[in-house]
Amino acid sequence: MPAVSESSAEPSDRAVANDYDRFAEAYTAETEANLINGYYARPAILDLAGDVAGRRILDVGCGSGPLFAALRERGATVTGMDSSAKMLKLARQRLGASAALHLADLGNPLPFANDAFDDVIASLVLHYLQDWTAPLAELRRVLTPGGRLIASVDHPFASQLQAGPGADYFATRKWSFEWTFGGHSALMSFWHRPLHVMTDAFTTAGFRIAVISEPPPAPGARELFPDELADKSAFLCFLFFVLEAV
Repeated sequence: MPAVSESSAEPSDRAVANDYDRFAEAYTAETEANLINGYYARPAILDLAGDVAGRRILDVGCGSGPLFAALRERGATVTGMDSSAKMLKLARQRLGASAALHLADLGNPLPFANDAFDDVIASLVLHYLQDWTAPLAELRRVLTPGGRLIASVDHPFASQLQAGPGADYFATRKWSFEWTFGGHSALMSFWHRPLHVMTDAFTTAGFRIAVISEPPPAPGARELFPDELADKSAFLCFLFFVLEAV
């Protein structure tokens, strides 16, 4: 797996984890066109979404709006939500005043009607949550029957490697690290869960698993990031799902 700008330093006890309001601008600049986000995570989601023309899509954890913009360019009617007001401010600057953006937290009931969307995109969102039960129930509620939840999370084998020797792969457990980028240092915390716990949660919430994907980087990545990719055709980082609402 290529470097993801992580350090091995112990996170500060005084830092607030996942405080995107504090580093929204730096995070957006770091991830706009880097390998992990710009040439791997976002292209993989778009490939899985396929032809979205005319579809109503909820972008959960939309951040500063790069996926929102790409889906809208492909003809979708997109609604974005994020728990960071500063991220939404950046999204508004990118997307324009007419973009449907909502300050909302996936840990709470969603401000949308039943069957409001044909697709939900949850890119690198669920791994922030300890308990997926209520969030997945809400995502299923706002999806029309037959709609899709297209999600990506930390690959459980990758987060197991991050935890080091002796960590229990089969435990759902919190892990944290200090991420340094753009002159900023941010405490990030996620929840590792084994694959079977993920799939059980999806099916219990009323989804059928259509796709589990471990994609390669997008075309052109090797030329732009020769040192990171070297002779690799793919790397272990995120796990991608297409789930159908039943």
